[in-house]
Amino acid sequence: MRTILLKWFINALALYITSYLVKGIQVSGTSALLLAAALLGILNAVIRPILIILTLPINILTLGLFTFFINGLMLWIVSFLIKGFMIQGFLAAFLGALIISLVSWIINWLIE
Repeated sequence: MRTILLKWFINALALYITSYLVKGIQVSGTSALLLAAALLGILNAVIRPILIILTLPINILTLGLFTFFINGLMLWIVSFLIKGFMIQGFLAAFLGALIISLVSWIINWLIE
């Protein structure tokens, strides 16, 4: 349980940092931030593996770079489902997904 809460907090922190760095991503409040982080974690655990398997041929052809597209898509889906978490365009979602991945990786590296 502690690990799940820690990952949720890291995801929320990464979303918060990303909202300041990417102009097209806006978070209206703490509740929207926490809900978006939770939903992003659920989507990444449930839907993302299915999409990775379905797009495996494209992923192999692009040497794994298509995974960044899938990450952006997950973030964009979250923006449609959570009121108060807005992304203006897929480019902002794509850049946001890259920054979230980088920030999450750095925070996990510092914690462990």
